[in-house]
Amino acid sequence: MLGLGTIFYVILILVNGIAVLNEERFLSRVGWSTNSRSMQQDLDMSEPGVKARLISLIGAVRVLLRIPLIIVNIVVIFYELILG
Repeated sequence: MLGLGTIFYVILILVNGIAVLNEERFLSRVGWSTNSRSMQQDLDMSEPGVKARLISLIGAVRVLLRIPLIIVNIVVIFYELILG
């Protein structure tokens, strides 16, 4: 069954995956770094495209959710250790 706990775990794993992406090693190779020319061109336009929005979302997740993710991961680990 797909319950709220399963949905929470899936969201947590996805956000963890986004948070650990390395910009120099991975994102720049596929053209998704914040320093890429296409990103700068998309930001210059009045309405940024989907790619520019996703790059901004990845950057925001990496910056804003770093400390909350550490805390949530610790709580989930202790929950799993205690209640199995």
